[in-house]
Amino acid sequence: MVKFDRKYWQARYENEQIGWDIGYASTPIKNYIDQMDGKGLSILIPGAGNAYEAEYFAQLGFDDVTVLDISETAIAAAKSRIGDRVSYECIDFFNHEGSYDLIIEQTFFCAIDLDLRAAYVDKMAGLLKDKGSLVGLLWDAPMNVDHPPFGGDQQEYETLFKDKFHIEIMQMAYNSIPPRKGRELFIKFCKK
Repeated sequence: MVKFDRKYWQARYENEQIGWDIGYASTPIKNYIDQMDGKGLSILIPGAGNAYEAEYFAQLGFDDVTVLDISETAIAAAKSRIGDRVSYECIDFFNHEGSYDLIIEQTFFCAIDLDLRAAYVDKMAGLLKDKGSLVGLLWDAPMNVDHPPFGGDQQEYETLFKDKFHIEIMQMAYNSIPPRKGRELFIKFCKK
């Protein structure tokens, strides 16, 4: 079995095999950011890749945004566009330490090994401050079982997240980009 580790993701970015990269902040997340008013929030974007959502936060004046990715190439690309308006860390998400008001989920959960999903939930809850939120998009589609992106469905996510999070919103995104229409759940999970 292939291990989806730093070497795997580094090769994907070096070889520009990043079909999930749409080149801008995802519309449902951008629309969520547009209605936010707390520019002083501490925000984490794990598995950020080229970090378009972080760039959008920076453009709007949010000043405490941290970008994580396991690929040096992804981090370098984000830095070259965004500069020092956000913080960067090239690290495995599960080794990151911090405390955040908001964590943005965008094509990260579907990229981790299936056997790490429960650990993801635990780590997210551990990184969030009291009343912190996990906001973003999860696939609502059967996808791959042997390589990313891995799919899932609403029932699976409810079971997985319900012990650590209040599920405030989990609904089909009405404003997904056309190739993802009908396959993305917009989520807002608040730490218990």
